[in-house]
Amino acid sequence: MSNDLLSKVIINTVAASDAPHGRRAGVAMSNFGSGNQGITATMPVVVVAEHLGVDEETLARAYLSLISPAISIHSRYTRLSALCAASTAAMGAAAGMAWLFTRDINTINTAIINMVSDITGMICDGASNSCAMKVSSVVSSAFKAVLMAMQNSCAGANDGIVCADVEQTINNLCRLVIKPMTLTDKEIISIMVAK
Repeated sequence: MSNDLLSKVIINTVAASDAPHGRRAGVAMSNFGSGNQGITATMPVVVVAEHLGVDEETLARAYLSLISPAISIHSRYTRLSALCAASTAAMGAAAGMAWLFTRDINTINTAIINMVSDITGMICDGASNSCAMKVSSVVSSAFKAVLMAMQNSCAGANDGIVCADVEQTINNLCRLVIKPMTLTDKEIISIMVAK
């Protein structure tokens, strides 16, 4: 197994995410009442902060940069939805990592736009061991989105649901969750109940 920064981000975040499903006790910051979302938003930032050797104040500032988008995005759609909330929590992680690397708001916004372009549509099919696999996917997407943003590479404003403006991009994502994904949610529940 590789020991590069991305691997460390994935391994540490997935291990923390999987722990509660394996009945291992621990303390985690929550996001919208979810420990899994809190872990997804914060662990990548902790790993990057350790890698960069930043002090506690800098880490606290990185937390502030990730909390705002993670909470803002989730607050725009229904509390329970068919969208995997780890995907939106990872958008917060992308913001925190981008801040640690660059301290640049444009890089943060670009990373979030890249994530919306990459990971939109991942469904939630209930809290289970499979959450850790989804967390692996979304934190990998977050890291990739940050690396792309640091190179001024962004999904095009005419590509899919993303726009040049991060707020409009987030609103477009939430529009999908509020209306069309309601039917998806009902179908997911129907499948799970029929098992």
